[in-house]
Amino acid sequence: MRLLLKWLLGACALLAIAHLYNGVQVGNFHVALLAALVLGLLNTILKPVLVLLTLPVTVLTLGLFLFVINALVFWLAASLLNGFVVPSFNAALVGSVLYTAFNLVINSALERLLPR
Repeated sequence: MRLLLKWLLGACALLAIAHLYNGVQVGNFHVALLAALVLGLLNTILKPVLVLLTLPVTVLTLGLFLFVINALVFWLAASLLNGFVVPSFNAALVGSVLYTAFNLVINSALERLLPR
């Protein structure tokens, strides 16, 4: 139940980001659901591998390189899906920061409403 709710709210977050920021375009709610699913899978599978491979650069930049990794994962998700458009790396960077901020709020709200 909790995972399904996080997925639906993540899709809503993507639609909100597309509405607030012109650099990210989402075709419709079905595309947003698929994009949220792909982002979740990439963040679960690919992101830890990228963080591990780039650990020296991440330490050297005091963790700021994690923003680059988040943007690359966001950009990759957009390149895999039709209807989810992120035209540049800068747009992916802003979109990934906004998506992370939305997810922090979603996770915090779900933790208060549905404690484990």
